[in-house]
Amino acid sequence: MGELEGRTVVITGAGSGIGKAFAEGFRSEGATVVGTDIVAERLAPLEEAGVITLRTDVADDAQVRAMINLARQQTGRIDVLFNNAGFGSRTNVEDLADGEFERMIAVHLFGMIYGMRAALPIMRAQAYGRIINVVSRAAEMPQAGNSAYSAAKAAMFAATRSAALEVADHDILVNMLFPGMTNTSIWGRDMPGMQDPTAVYPTARMLATLPPGGPAGQCFYRQKAYEMFGDNAELMASDREEIRRRLKEKGLT
Repeated sequence: MGELEGRTVVITGAGSGIGKAFAEGFRSEGATVVGTDIVAERLAPLEEAGVITLRTDVADDAQVRAMINLARQQTGRIDVLFNNAGFGSRTNVEDLADGEFERMIAVHLFGMIYGMRAALPIMRAQAYGRIINVVSRAAEMPQAGNSAYSAAKAAMFAATRSAALEVADHDILVNMLFPGMTNTSIWGRDMPGMQDPTAVYPTARMLATLPPGGPAGQCFYRQKAYEMFGDNAELMASDREEIRRRLKEKGLT
């Protein structure tokens, strides 16, 4: 049996982008995958591939609890939880519509908290769990129009680090994944110079299969620890050069 056979992996935002790549990747390795998304139509291809699916708005605590209950009822356990659901927005503070900032916080931060709160008692009882919260470099990079998204991701960073300390004695490892510049629908258009969502799966897999005593409360990028709020200028320059290379290969520069 492989490392993932017999494991239950729950993934929010699984209908597209990196969430879909994770769902397909874990399913292909023998894990039982529960994939959710707010857009029900996106889930049909996953269901055909053997993924257990449920339409879920992670900003609704009751719906998140239903997601976790479904996973437990169907498989008897929850080994891995990916809090991945999210969306992007570019609106200056003074132009934010009523509820726009709040919705961003609700989906990213509250959705993550709801997921952990529902899953942790199950993980404690089974004395095992791996939780991976998907964050972003936006947390540490000021950009005009990005106050809501950046604030949500920075808050996720802080909450993850605290949660990791709270459960470390139960072989529950809570970490973060920074995907990097990835061609997903969050940009609102095709970004051919960016990496394909499948490129993020190796890091997701690594975090999902960490051994007992592994790292906790840390952020990972390309299967290596990433120092959020540190000096990452060299890495950022490397990413930009990689994007330029891909665009050149596609004849788009």
